[in-house]
Amino acid sequence: MADLQTQLLVLGGGPGGYPAAFEAADHGMQVTLVDEGARPGGVCLNRGCIPSKALLHVAKLINESHESAAIGVTFAPPKIDLAKLREWKNTAVVGKLAGGVAELCRIRGVKLISARGTFLDANTIELKYADGKTDKLKFEKAIVATGSSPAMPPAFQIGDPRVMDSTGALELADIPGQLLVVGGGYIGLEMGSFYSALGSKVTVVELTKELLPGADRDLVRPLQKRLETQFAAIHLNTKVDGLTAGKSGIVAKLTGEGVNPEQTFDRVLVSIGRRPNSKGFGLEATGVAVDEKGFVKVDGQRKTNVDHIYAIGDIAGEPMLAHKATREAKVAVEAMLGGPAEFDNIAIPAVVFTDPEVAWCGLTEPEAIAKNREIKVVKFSWAASGRAITLARSEGLTKMIVDPKTERILGVGIVGVGAGEMIAEATLAVETAAVARDLAETIHAHPTLSETLMEAAESVYGQATHSYRAKR
Repeated sequence: MADLQTQLLVLGGGPGGYPAAFEAADHGMQVTLVDEGARPGGVCLNRGCIPSKALLHVAKLINESHESAAIGVTFAPPKIDLAKLREWKNTAVVGKLAGGVAELCRIRGVKLISARGTFLDANTIELKYADGKTDKLKFEKAIVATGSSPAMPPAFQIGDPRVMDSTGALELADIPGQLLVVGGGYIGLEMGSFYSALGSKVTVVELTKELLPGADRDLVRPLQKRLETQFAAIHLNTKVDGLTAGKSGIVAKLTGEGVNPEQTFDRVLVSIGRRPNSKGFGLEATGVAVDEKGFVKVDGQRKTNVDHIYAIGDIAGEPMLAHKATREAKVAVEAMLGGPAEFDNIAIPAVVFTDPEVAWCGLTEPEAIAKNREIKVVKFSWAASGRAITLARSEGLTKMIVDPKTERILGVGIVGVGAGEMIAEATLAVETAAVARDLAETIHAHPTLSETLMEAAESVYGQATHSYRAKR
């Protein structure tokens, strides 16, 4: 066992960890980035955001090849080469991006170590390599960015590979004839959409009364309407009481009104959320405080109760989003270097990469109602968008939440094709305290979907150009 030293240890090479390492190295710090994966990038790049979006792109191609018949363009039925698709995802997408992160480590002088890191105390970590060898690494400061893992209740842990979490679903072992998705959140709907496009008959079971619990119903409604035509079934207010492995498949026991209580599926995807990775790597040896949900307690600078240890990303609290982790990385490093940084962002965009996409930022209407806050709500239907109609996808909606007194934009929600790209402009508006007139008087290119933001803002002051509401 050798003794190594570094000025800054970054534990975890995901979208929080490697940006933190790069930022610190760019400012002259000696940085060691430790990640137990075979390649850097964390869950997001290797087993989450990136591979899932690659597969959703494939789903979009398949769906468009079917839907184009309605406008006079017909294609032969798609042929799925699963092995080639898997290789493209793993090599051309994930492998290329992970290789890019490794190369940036080299260029920036960040020492990248592929090993399992376990804290021995507040200034020492043990490194365990894949071959079983170990080292000790001494550090002056540390940033913990260990991320999160899919939640898998004990009742579903039946020791059968046909019961998958999101990581297993991305491995593309086969195309199941019947797929049960447990959980109607964003992961379940995204992966369900992909497998449905490949030909699986997808059944979604959600414990609550609505898909995407907590999201604005105005945004969810167009998505749900489309999914109802693609999925075999969507069961709300329904519970999965248990799973049993059988020769013909996984038998699921369901409880819900009008639901067959026992159904058999070729595979089951359990997607009921994620849990912070705060156990199993000796964090308790550092004295860092953790709350009852497993999140590390941090202040506005992402500093823990141990002065030289910071925490960012999923382990540092909700929302568990990659881009939130990246922003926290910048804040933590600047604060560590003595700068006046604080994580005080108002708007953190959220995107569900289904088809149509759902995206929002800032205050939502349900949140405003819960807080008894006075707001003005304006909506612009994409049925009046020239660009949406040229795409044959006019089911979308752009919704804006405005302060009625100051006309400040408090929140924006979008459902429709490309909503995830469009939410950036809305996030900038909310973050910079823009008023609706700022968007209404900004010239947007025509014909584009971004015009729907401009026209929603116009509605704050009267009538949008391409929409008319009868006066009361």
